Amino acid sequence: MGIISTAIPGVRSDTREAFAVSSVWRVAEVVGGELENATARTIRLRVDGLMGYLAGQHIDIRLTADDGYTAIRSYSVASASTDEHLEITVDELPDGEVSPYLVRELAVGDRLEIRGPVGGWFVWRNGNANPVQLIGGGSGVVPLMSMIRAHQASNSAAPFKLLYSLKAPEAALYRDELHRLDQDSAKLMVDYVYTRSTPEGWPVAPGRLTSESLLGRIFPIEENPDVFVCGQTVFVETVADWLVMAGYRPESIKTERFGGTGGIR
Repeated sequence: MGIISTAIPGVRSDTREAFAVSSVWRVAEVVGGELENATARTIRLRVDGLMGYLAGQHIDIRLTADDGYTAIRSYSVASASTDEHLEITVDELPDGEVSPYLVRELAVGDRLEIRGPVGGWFVWRNGNANPVQLIGGGSGVVPLMSMIRAHQASNSAAPFKLLYSLKAPEAALYRDELHRLDQDSAKLMVDYVYTRSTPEGWPVAPGRLTSESLLGRIFPIEENPDVFVCGQTVFVETVADWLVMAGYRPESIKTERFGGTGGIR
């Protein structure tokens, strides 16, 4: 993963790239997992010697073919650092080299080469009492889920909100867990934006996120929230622009972007 400055003044961004240059490779064993939707799968890994990690970090996975060809990809950690196993959630890319194998073929008992978890900017640390606003587009919810789980397992009383932008209900990740936490936990509030189709009885017609709908659904400026935005590049940069133009402090906004240049969801 490369760390670069985003085009938005004052807002630093982590950008997913195919290759990384830090940490040590180790072997992880697949011990479980489940499909999240038609194209995404959570994979549970046992990693010997794992010494803990921060919510929001990522790992790199290296696959090596019989002819020696290697491919390396970065995937956000979805689990909390208190969990026994490390989890990632992989969304299959139609023309991908790595993701189709991880989603469709990888089996329990298989071994992967990984390095990390790494990353020190796009992370949530227990101890800050500020409200936390999470904004995710599509599979950008994965590192935000790690933060939610870490927060749930902590003694932090900081309020958390998640605004999750999706094409359709069936595209959701962690649907049941998020519904349960939203209903039962005083530590998390969840809201959704559906861009193409909505659940039956949903009170709002499908449509893309706008500046007005964003600002009406998140912690207001006067509550001084820490904001984490993750998704494809245009989604992240557009949302961060709206936040800065609305008066949110750039230094309070942390962004992570990945993949192609898909539009605002």
